[in-house]
Amino acid sequence: MTIATGITLHQKSKNLEIDFDDGLTCTLPFEFLRVHSPSAEVRGHGPGQEVLQVGKKDVNLTDIEPVGSYAIKLIFDDGHDSGLYTWEYLHHLGQNQPALWQEYLRLLEAAGESREPH
Repeated sequence: MTIATGITLHQKSKNLEIDFDDGLTCTLPFEFLRVHSPSAEVRGHGPGQEVLQVGKKDVNLTDIEPVGSYAIKLIFDDGHDSGLYTWEYLHHLGQNQPALWQEYLRLLEAAGESREPH
């Protein structure tokens, strides 16, 4: 099981830096974390029920709350706070960030949507 050993919030650059016990260090933009929230609001309750998140380019992370020893709850300034980001999920995001981001941009374009706030 992967465990985070350090978390640094960089408000100015809007990034969350996470160090893991296997040596991985990743820097995840707030927008990336928001659009990949593990919440049911974003992921739905099953395959095909995902909700594309649009207009999140300027989203800020306002708070981080620990959830036991296995996850954190991220609180965003757009009111979203329902996703529990487990260490395993954050590790997955860090390892797969370029591919996940490109897929998100592809989905936005296909939907005729934008990262820009409406």
